[in-house]
Amino acid sequence: MKPALEIIPGLLYWSGYLDRPAQEALCEAVRAILAAAPLFQPRMPGSGKPFSVSMSNCGPLGWVADEAGYRYQAVHPATGAPWPAMPAALIEAWAELAPGAPSPEACLINYYDAGARMGPHQDRDEAELAAPIVSLSLGDTALFRVGGLTRGGPTRSFRLSSGDAMTLGGPARLAFHGVDRIVAGSSTLLGEGGRINLTMRRVNRA
Repeated sequence: MKPALEIIPGLLYWSGYLDRPAQEALCEAVRAILAAAPLFQPRMPGSGKPFSVSMSNCGPLGWVADEAGYRYQAVHPATGAPWPAMPAALIEAWAELAPGAPSPEACLINYYDAGARMGPHQDRDEAELAAPIVSLSLGDTALFRVGGLTRGGPTRSFRLSSGDAMTLGGPARLAFHGVDRIVAGSSTLLGEGGRINLTMRRVNRA
């Protein structure tokens, strides 16, 4: 594994972490997960406004959002079934990119079509904030934006392409971040186009 580029303190970025065969294998594993745990449309707490991204999860816990709030739960909100197990490739990536951290308990699967985006937010629904967030990108390139610990502060943006990896840890663990846009047609990995983002988290304190 080549050395990471530190974009801001605590945000580490690996360009091309997964080669094309590894991307294709992981894509197939994700498709199997989605066959058992279909994508669902999360909604904003209170208003019920739908997100522009579709989501699912794998692992013991999954992150969901609806009128009742943001939370982790052990079952799919539509099917009521437990989330599928996390593939070995994801466990291995976590061990390599977050050495020494307790094992991940959730992997959020976000699907972005060409018009989807994700507004600036913090990932703070986890009790364990000492472990980093580990992110893997598949498919079309995303223009990713990261700021500081307060909303509205200075930000910087960079591109996350298929096969790239990133971790948010240490001083960047609670940094505001989001996706400004998807560069449609920038990857041939997903036949239907779009981008899949896999975000692994440790939820409970070890």
